[in-house]
Amino acid sequence: MDSKAPHPQAGPLIRPHNFIDGRWTPGHDGQGFAVTDPATGLLIAEVPDSGPQDARAAVDAAAKALPLWRARLPRERAALLRRWHALILEREEDLAALISLEQGKPMAEARGEVAYGASYVAWFADEANRIYGDIIPDQQRGKRMTAIKEPIGVVAAITPWNFPLAMIARKIAPALAAGCTVVAKPAEDTPLTALALALLGQEAGFPNGVLNMVTASRARAAETVDAWLQDGRVRKISFTGSTPVGKHLARESAATLKKLSLELGGNAPFLVFEDAQLEAAVDGVMAAKFRNGGQTCVCPNRVYVQSTVYDRFARLLRDKVAALRVGPGSDPATHVGPMINARAVDKIARHVDDARRHGATVLAGGKRLEALGPNYYAPTVLGDANASMALCAEETFGPVVPLFRFDDEAQAVAAANDTPFGLAAYFYSQDLRRIERVSRALESGIVGINEGALASEAAPFGGIKESGYGREGSRYGLDDYLSIKYLCQGGLA
Repeated sequence: MDSKAPHPQAGPLIRPHNFIDGRWTPGHDGQGFAVTDPATGLLIAEVPDSGPQDARAAVDAAAKALPLWRARLPRERAALLRRWHALILEREEDLAALISLEQGKPMAEARGEVAYGASYVAWFADEANRIYGDIIPDQQRGKRMTAIKEPIGVVAAITPWNFPLAMIARKIAPALAAGCTVVAKPAEDTPLTALALALLGQEAGFPNGVLNMVTASRARAAETVDAWLQDGRVRKISFTGSTPVGKHLARESAATLKKLSLELGGNAPFLVFEDAQLEAAVDGVMAAKFRNGGQTCVCPNRVYVQSTVYDRFARLLRDKVAALRVGPGSDPATHVGPMINARAVDKIARHVDDARRHGATVLAGGKRLEALGPNYYAPTVLGDANASMALCAEETFGPVVPLFRFDDEAQAVAAANDTPFGLAAYFYSQDLRRIERVSRALESGIVGINEGALASEAAPFGGIKESGYGREGSRYGLDDYLSIKYLCQGGLA
């Protein structure tokens, strides 16, 4: 099939242009880049390869729209967010098909992502009406002190490819609820879902300039985002992605002292103690690890199993993983779809090959599935993993479960914490005293206790150490888009 022909699954929500000041526009210099289907390599669409002029135009629009948007009553902003939420749910099937097409995840997971992303819009529509301040108790007669919360200003949102709807929705929704305006750059691999969200926002009635999106290739992303970093009108950066890029954003935004929310890399441990319900622990690994083919920042990267139950756990997990069906996301029978691109598969293969050289045993998978296409890798379980392996220190971001043995609780906790990252951690135990000890001892922003599915719009999501700072979701998630103003009024006596 001609790679330049329209993709046979291209849907009605595709808008291959930037969205700036309420208008769909090509890039300033006319350059573009291809968005392809990771399952087949076929072209889906070509979108603008934007540069600094496009980025500045987006900020011009957001800055112009800010005064009127922040002046709207919270319930008026909430009404528009609810309308947007309703449109997202109304177009659930089209959005899910687009997510599956450009990102590769199975349709069932894509539908789940639409519902998950929409839940943030609904949550922050409600939270818009709960931006409370404080009356500070009188300290002197005739003087009243209050603290109020105000929108921080123009927000730049930069999102990854693994959840192209949910990640951008959970940044845009609180920003708009708080009264901020937004400029956004979705990931170069999956921009079409974000642009579809902008289209639905336009249909919902967001005023021109309140929400703006520009697309850029990997080659031009740095110069495009740097225009926002250097612009004093952009008061906040919200970024989800790698730790090196997060550190660059922190350094380069220092000149204008922007507020940052950084949700960065992870290296999540998963501890299975001998008193755990092993079948439940296996189910927990399956839910946490193989969602999106292992391409999530909270996927378990290191699974530590107590020696007394290691062999039984390994057999149970091996059998479950071997039964997973790999294929294109459009196939209803698929459990695990393609990886996002060839670079991702190369990294997975490199980690597995390195683990073999350092003594790992392949219990399941451990190979590319080239008959399906270049971006497929078999769901894999590796036994006898150890700390000398690259996958112990580096996030694999693929369907690979390495199993490490441990003897006692102190050893397991020390190994779990032996990483510069601290996003998510998991452990399974039925001992209530151990649950209390381990949950406090794990150095992580999120801890799953006898549970592999952590995500919720009502919970604060974020990490510590080199996994970043700031929180998304929950009532805490709105605070990152607000500044506190102290008002002191005298002459009242």
